Amino acid sequence: MHIHFVDPYQTGQSPVHRLNPRAKLVLALGFILVTAAMPLGAWPVYVLLFSLTIATAVLAELRLGFLLRRSALALPFVLAAVTVIFTTPGTAWLKLPLGSWAISVTGAGVVRFLSIAIKSWLSVQAAILLAATTPFPDLLVAMRAVKIPRLLVAIFGLMWRYLFVLADEALRLLRAREARSAKLPTSPLTPPPQGRGMPLPWQGRGWGLGSLLWRGQVAGGMVGNLFLRSLERGERIYAAMAARGYDGEVRTLDTLQT
Repeated sequence: MHIHFVDPYQTGQSPVHRLNPRAKLVLALGFILVTAAMPLGAWPVYVLLFSLTIATAVLAELRLGFLLRRSALALPFVLAAVTVIFTTPGTAWLKLPLGSWAISVTGAGVVRFLSIAIKSWLSVQAAILLAATTPFPDLLVAMRAVKIPRLLVAIFGLMWRYLFVLADEALRLLRAREARSAKLPTSPLTPPPQGRGMPLPWQGRGWGLGSLLWRGQVAGGMVGNLFLRSLERGERIYAAMAARGYDGEVRTLDTLQT
């Protein structure tokens, strides 16, 4: 699996790329904290913060489509806060009957929900800008330079490193499944081949219940297999790292002393 499939880092020589990783990390965290502390319904401030992220993306020579497309992935998670539309006290804009109950959409609830969505969107944009202009190893060194706990940084580093290893394992499992699976017929009414014995359990069913159950069983087996492979590989990796003197601290030649 190619690293650029997951890695958000975009190579470049812009001023943002050349900025010290510690400064970028502190600025990104400060931007997120300021955004979260903004009052509800502060629309002009939200526009100003959005303009700041766009200006940073332009300065970093990043495509705006890249920034907006990646930040939009966080919007579905904002739906977890949709209940504030109905639970926040205020003037009812709309009443929806629900059997013997009636729920009200309040103006204050709509403002709260939109504010949460915009704040989350802007915060994700800041994180994307940080990750797109800073190599991940430099981010880890910057985290330790600003005194983030060593255990937390080690977890981040190992998770990122072996995310690609697990993705490769999953791709190999998918490839093995495809090599051992018969091709499903295009129609559930397709008769089985003559003179070749009984059809396989999933043949002649198309996308019916039998096929879905079989696929579910195969997917469950693949997930279990991947879990066992990950557990075994993790034990081997820990033993190898401990044998080489790993104590939880990642040491590099570039320690960001300057």
